[in-house]
Amino acid sequence: MTRHDIPLCPISRTAVFIGSKWTAQIMREMLLHERRRYQDLLDTLEGIAPNTLSHRLKLLEQSAIVTREFYEENPPRAEYVLTEKGRAMGGIIAAMRQWGEDYG
Repeated sequence: MTRHDIPLCPISRTAVFIGSKWTAQIMREMLLHERRRYQDLLDTLEGIAPNTLSHRLKLLEQSAIVTREFYEENPPRAEYVLTEKGRAMGGIIAAMRQWGEDYG
C-alpha cells in the first residue's frame, strides 16, 4: 500500500473521521441520547471549548451524521438529531468503548 492509497482505504477514512478531537465523545453522547441540544452537549462534554463543539457539530452536519431540527418557540430552539448514517456508527463507538475497557 502506498501513501496515496490511504485516503481510499475505508478503515483509514473512518479512523481519520472518528479520530478528530472530540468527535468520538460527541458521537457517544448522541448515541446515548439520539437528540441533544447544543447546551446539553456543552455541559456534558467537560473541557470542550464552545467554538470546538460548534465546529465539530457543523462537520457532523455536513457529513450527514446529524441534522439540526428547529422548533418554532420563543426563544428559538434547535436540537441535533442522529441520522441513519449517524446511528450506523453505534457499532464502531461500542467497539471502541469495549476495546478501551479491555485493553486501555
